[in-house]
Amino acid sequence: MTRTLTRCAFCLAASAALVTGVAGTAGAQPVQDGLVNVAVGDVTILEDVNVALAAQVAANICGVKVGPVAVLGRAVDRSGETSTVCTTDQGPVDLEQN
Repeated sequence: MTRTLTRCAFCLAASAALVTGVAGTAGAQPVQDGLVNVAVGDVTILEDVNVALAAQVAANICGVKVGPVAVLGRAVDRSGETSTVCTTDQGPVDLEQN
C-alpha cells in the first residue's frame, strides 16, 4: 500500500510540475507575428498591420525616416512593450504589440 501511495504521489507531483512549467513559460512570451498597432494619443489609427506599413505611417506623422521606426516596430513586436515614436499636438505616436 505504501509503495502504491508513493508512486501516486510522485506522479501527481511530476504532473503538477510539468503543467506549471509549461503554462509559466508560454504565458510570459509575447506572440511575435510581424503585426503591430499604431496609436495617436488614445486613438488607435491602425490595428494589426504589418510592421513596415506601421513604420511608414508613424514616420510620416512624425516627420522622421522610416528605417529607424521599422527597427523600433520589430522590437515592439518581439518584446510586447509599447514604444513612442514622437509626440504630436494630438498626443504621443505609439507602436504597440497587437
